[in-house]
Amino acid sequence: MVGVEGAFVVRLAGGRVLKARRILIATGVRDELPEIPGVRERWGRDLLHCPYCHGWEVRDQPIGVLGTVPGSVQHTQLVRPWSDDVVFFVHTYDLTPAEHVQLEARGVRIVRGEIARLVVEDDLLTGVALTDGRVIERAAVFIRPGNVPHADGLLTGLGCEADEAGFVTVDATGRTSTFGVWAAGNVVDPRAQVITAAGAGSTAAIAINADLVHEDVERAAADRVAGSASP
Repeated sequence: MVGVEGAFVVRLAGGRVLKARRILIATGVRDELPEIPGVRERWGRDLLHCPYCHGWEVRDQPIGVLGTVPGSVQHTQLVRPWSDDVVFFVHTYDLTPAEHVQLEARGVRIVRGEIARLVVEDDLLTGVALTDGRVIERAAVFIRPGNVPHADGLLTGLGCEADEAGFVTVDATGRTSTFGVWAAGNVVDPRAQVITAAGAGSTAAIAINADLVHEDVERAAADRVAGSASP
């Protein structure tokens, strides 16, 4: 995608070329999952990520949370209200003394040791196996995946400013720092759920339409003035 004299030229994978005066990018994010056997295979089934999207379905069951990225303990605390049987698997997480106290205060069992794999029987998650041979029975496991915006090079290549995490910064309408470029959804906010992302897309579409109409009015008015001034 390139900007050409106030317009954009987009070349699709199939070779088709599109031109536009404004563009809205809503390419979402890519989830980065830990290289633990079973994680990718169970992703979205009984290996879950969002306490709000999936918590109800696994309420009151034995739940585990994997310590893989910063914020894993906070993620555990969000999962905790859904069950009285929650285990935090420290794995490679650098658990601080304060976090240890917080987990114990909320009745979360702490299991140390690296994870070897997820245990699956009859196409159902049944536990988490550790490298020391222990198997902790669990019916569902949560992780907090890392999020990387899709096509982030596309947006930064257009000159759009991004925050420290690599997500493009936008105003209330989704307008980026680059003229004519809007962005919406998870490519801007990794926490946005479907309804939030759709709303952001609608807001951006309205703003783009208004911006185009304003440009058309300005251009038509300028042409009229120029025509009136002609001898």
